[in-house]
Amino acid sequence: MQTILFQDMGRVAYDAAWDYQESLLQANLQIKAEWYNIPETSRPANTSTVNHLLFCEHPHVYTIGKSGHMENLLVNDARLKELDVSFFKTNRGGDITYHGPGQVVGYPILDLEHFVTDLGKYMRNLEEAIIRTLSRYGIEGGRLQGATGVWLDADVKGKARKICAMGVRCSRWVTMHGFALNVNTDLRYFDYIVPCGITDKSVTSIEKELGYKVDEQEVKDILKHEFGMVFNAEIVNEKASVTA
Repeated sequence: MQTILFQDMGRVAYDAAWDYQESLLQANLQIKAEWYNIPETSRPANTSTVNHLLFCEHPHVYTIGKSGHMENLLVNDARLKELDVSFFKTNRGGDITYHGPGQVVGYPILDLEHFVTDLGKYMRNLEEAIIRTLSRYGIEGGRLQGATGVWLDADVKGKARKICAMGVRCSRWVTMHGFALNVNTDLRYFDYIVPCGITDKSVTSIEKELGYKVDEQEVKDILKHEFGMVFNAEIVNEKASVTA
């Protein structure tokens, strides 16, 4: 069983969280580089990399991945300023998405060589943690063929809607970026983009599906537990190192 250090960073600017993730990833890459430099005959069985799981909430921000298309941002810079929304081009996979208040954003920095060296399986595991969390609220989440993230009524024509977006980066099997689960999210902000570049599907939230706001701390507690179960890991609380 692996150990994952957990931090709930609260509300934090997107770029600050990105820089922090990058620092944790680079620290693990340095550990791995040093491990590979040890002669094989005296090399320890495993690297001493450190696994992390970060939860946070961002101020209003649109982010676009490496394969994203700028035409999926439907407003200009002036309108972004009016809406008080930031915009970042990122080094994750995927297209454009929104982060904001009422959303639980999770950033796992994991050395997959200690879990499973299969990026597709890793993504399915992230989805599974979300699906299990939603089930605790009586919401049946699922997967949409050919797409990432967690969906509701994925196989029902005209009803498929995304409740959790995902996009990751992986370098030498160390991950960063992750998922964004809509809890009590103001879904109007998705009207200014083509979410994930998908034109014929909608977005939703736990609040919208249930008809009332839910306790975001409760959602995070459940999600943290389910994440540990899916990844067969002990999740240990660590004091947050980044603030807004």
